[in-house]
Formats: sequence, structure tokens, C-alpha cells
Amino acid sequence: MILKKIDSGYDLNFAYLIADEKTKEAAIIDPSEDISKVKEEIKGYKIKYIINTHSHEDHIAGNKELINLTNAKIIQHVLSPEKHDISVKDNQKIKVGEIILKFIYTPGHIKDHICILVEDKLFTGDLLFVGTIGGVGPRFKGSNLEEEYNSLQKIAKLSDNTEIYPGHDYGPKKSSTISYEKKHNIFLGPKTFKDFKNLLN
Repeated sequence: MILKKIDSGYDLNFAYLIADEKTKEAAIIDPSEDISKVKEEIKGYKIKYIINTHSHEDHIAGNKELINLTNAKIIQHVLSPEKHDISVKDNQKIKVGEIILKFIYTPGHIKDHICILVEDKLFTGDLLFVGTIGGVGPRFKGSNLEEEYNSLQKIAKLSDNTEIYPGHDYGPKKSSTISYEKKHNIFLGPKTFKDFKNLLN
């Protein structure tokens, strides 16, 4: 598998290219408003899908320009209010070349949030960053604190070796692992929702 992390503008956003080395079929995750670097990185690849972890503008802003360039299909969660071609649900899988992508439903930051698991790599959008988590509260329409907690617990059950690739460069490093986050991210520490809520308060 080929993986490229791409600075995508706006608010330290990351876009990602995932490609099958043999077929050169590829998907782009979360293109933001500045896709100039994305356009450079996709040269030589057949972009089959544009995948949005959620429908916030900074994660879909590059969709239209990339569609015009590649004719790719947009994949979003079934609850997304934005226009897309393919709706996915929890545990659904698709193939890019010979690579299998698994979608994990992870609401909390927003109702339509998904993470994408590819081999031992998890693309976490705005659910989990390095050392912190995605925002909830009045600023984030459709966010829900208990759903956020449950989603974090859900991905914390993945293998400790699972690599974490967040949607923003908000932490002390650009990527992480489940193991690292369990040790260093205080928001993965609470064992109950009540403790999680008290921590955020």
C-alpha cells in the first residue's frame, strides 16, 4: 500500500492518498480548500474515490475541484447531509485495487463521522488527534458528548499497534498509535462516561 500525507490548507488540515501499488488505483481522504499539493501527489494514480470522514466544510472543500479533475465517486456516511455518490454504514468495506478499506461509524464530533481502517492504519478525521480529541458542544452542530466517548472507546479496542492518522496537525507529532494515545492522551483514560464528562468540564 502507498500512503501519502498531504498538507491541505485551512486549519492545519491533512488530506491522505491511499493507493494500491500494483494497480495504482487510489482514494483521497478529506481534501480541504487548498488542493494544490493534492493535485501534485495524485499524478500517476487513478483516483477512484474521494472519502470524507465527515461533512464539515474543511473536510469536503476540495471535493468539487477533485471531481472535475478525476471523476471520482464521493463516499460519505449514510447520515451525511452533503451530496455524495456512495453511502456507507458501520463495518462496511470497499476495495481500492487490492486494498480493503473498512468504515467505522464514530459519531460525537458530528453525527455523520466515520473513521477508515486500512490494514493497520486508522484515519480518524476529527474524532481523535495526537494527544487530544475533536470538539463537542454548541460550536459543533450535531455533536454529542456521550457519542464521542463511545466512539473513542470503540477505536481504543483496536490493536495497540494500529497507526493513527488524524485530520489536523494539532498534536506534538503528525501521527501516532493506539498504544501511544492510551498512554499520553488523557481523554482515553476515563473508564466511564461520567468520568469522561467530568474531565471535559
